Amino acid sequence: MSPSVPPAMDRPHFIGIGGAGMSGIAKILAQRGARVAGSDSRESETAGALRALGVTVHIGHDAAHLAQDATSVVVSSAIRPENPELAAARERGVPVVHRSDALAALMEGTRPIAVAGTHGKTTTTSMLAVALTALGSEPSYAIGGDLDAPGSNAHHSGGEIFVAEADESDRSFHTYAPEVAIILNVELDHHANYASMDEIYDSFETFVGKIRPGGTLVISADQPGAVELTKRVRDIGGLTIVTVGEAETADVRITKINPRGLTSEVTVVIDGRPLTFTVSVPGRHYAHNAVAALAAGTAIGAPTRNLASALAKYTGVKRRLQLKGEAAGVQVIDSYAHHPTEMAADLEAIRGAAGDARVLVVFQPHLFSRTRELATEMGAALALADASVVLDIYPAREDPIPGVTSALIIDAARAAGADVTAEHDKQAVPDVVAGMAKPGDLVLTMGAGDVTDLGPLILARLGS
Repeated sequence: MSPSVPPAMDRPHFIGIGGAGMSGIAKILAQRGARVAGSDSRESETAGALRALGVTVHIGHDAAHLAQDATSVVVSSAIRPENPELAAARERGVPVVHRSDALAALMEGTRPIAVAGTHGKTTTTSMLAVALTALGSEPSYAIGGDLDAPGSNAHHSGGEIFVAEADESDRSFHTYAPEVAIILNVELDHHANYASMDEIYDSFETFVGKIRPGGTLVISADQPGAVELTKRVRDIGGLTIVTVGEAETADVRITKINPRGLTSEVTVVIDGRPLTFTVSVPGRHYAHNAVAALAAGTAIGAPTRNLASALAKYTGVKRRLQLKGEAAGVQVIDSYAHHPTEMAADLEAIRGAAGDARVLVVFQPHLFSRTRELATEMGAALALADASVVLDIYPAREDPIPGVTSALIIDAARAAGADVTAEHDKQAVPDVVAGMAKPGDLVLTMGAGDVTDLGPLILARLGS
């Protein structure tokens, strides 16, 4: 067994191996020489990419899929206790390892950069991974989304830097001990796990407390929750805090964001000197993500100006304002936005790039708990579009909550002046959109669920 494979991870079995976070860890272990197996609920391109690395991937969940010589079973918080493979592991005494613990084990012996925050984690992690790779730093990385091809969400390299997305949704980011941490924003989300902002602050304080002595926290100087968190962690000894943003007090201050179609030119003052560089994706929030990446990369030792140039190599990640294609003069773009702040940011970015074109949205709410708490804000965000189609709630890991449906969002959107159509049949959406769209329009499929599958179907219908 390779010494870079953590103990008990030489023959792991992943339940839900096709997920963004799980597949990345499985890939890195396979690249390090582990004999990896797992299962997922459905066939996917990710499963195919893992098989190409020698990983055994079963479709469906069955106790028989768990090999007799499995040394551990890796699960995420989404796996339910009654899963037959998990039940078999417990019955046989096979160690059960949470995904975050597996990732933390992979980071041992490296210089980790962990990216946290309610929005923008995947983008910022991707920006760092791409830019540091372009500089020849050979980082390993684990990202919550594919950069381009299936399976490109993770990579094992011989370099000393490890860039990872740190998920705060279930407090699993408390497992990591980064040398550099980024906190992009602190907002109330993940309502099934956090009951109040005080719980959110406590959780992020714990994460900051895990930063290695002599390490660096890069945090927003603009977002109110991040500003409050900064006040709470100022007195932690051995910690360097670097604030980034447009506030005059920011250590790395953004002085100008100049939109240029689907790109932006960003000017910052860093180390007392102005620096202008290109961000190859649209929107102010992506410019802020890039500046956070710049500050973190500088903190880990990358040359600042070279890193700024290398950040232009990042051209997007799947599901983050990803252009799916064009048909009949209509562009279809996929957005992972599912929290009101993300929805508004992506719609403002597309509105800025669209000029006089209409922006149409197909929105699928994600989680009953999030809809219950944020339906009004989601509806207000949809008012930024010219017209929207709203689907039923994608439940993911949750059971239905009585009285919580998409109608809450639709009512709020109409109250905010939005033009909204309810559609309960997802398969009918391509026809609905084809009836709405005109040449020059932009269509956004938006949400964290399977709404992403509609993009190609909409394009095919428009083309016909």
